[in-house]
Order: sequence, then C-alpha cells, then structure tokens
Amino acid sequence: QLQLVESGGGLVQPGGSLRLSCAASGFSLDYYTVGWFRQAPGKEREGVVCINSGDGTTYYVDSVKGRFTISRDSAKNTVYLQMNSLKSSDTAVYYCAAGFGVGGTVIPAEYDYWGQGTQVTVSS
Repeated sequence: QLQLVESGGGLVQPGGSLRLSCAASGFSLDYYTVGWFRQAPGKEREGVVCINSGDGTTYYVDSVKGRFTISRDSAKNTVYLQMNSLKSSDTAVYYCAAGFGVGGTVIPAEYDYWGQGTQVTVSS
C-alpha cells in the first residue's frame, strides 16, 4: 500500500520553528518529486516548496524563501520541511505529496500521492 504520513505539526509562537516530516511506505520517494502544500481555512490549497528526484533541485514560493528549507533523507525514505521565522500567515494544514515526473512545480493537480495533513498553528 502506497502511503505518505506527515508529522511534526503543532502550535508555535510567531518567530518560532517547526520541522515537518513526510514518511513514505510502499514506494521510494527517491524517484518522485516531493512537494509540501498548505491549506488555510476558506482558502485553496497552495504549493509551498518541492524537491526534485535525481539532482534534488528545490523550488520555493516567494512567501517562504529564506525561512523554509526542504530536505530529503533517502535512507529513511522521508522528506522534511524545516520552517523558521514562522508567521501567523503560515497557519494552515500542511500536506506532503509525491509526483512522478513532475519537475519543479507545486501545482497540486500534478501530484499523485498525498498524505493526510498536519496542522500548523502560529499564534501567541
């Protein structure tokens, strides 16, 4: 069974940090572009960052550049999202997704497999 499981969400104060994990089972993330997406209440799901298979090229949306970092641990079949300098506007449910042959895009429709999401709340 192909599955993605996110973890690491929670409540954090503005300026704080969190690290999200996306663990895969049933397939190897090394062959997929892995993206992180988020969806705030009343808003559409938006792409945040992705990391390509092979060369590991990354792509970040402007709103998180310099604050978020995506990385891949092949041995653990896991992708991480380190989030620093968090803002209230980062509050959302965060999802990871895997897409085969996607390349550097964070368009949700391009991705094949999705996790169930993890809540991130940034509030004082």
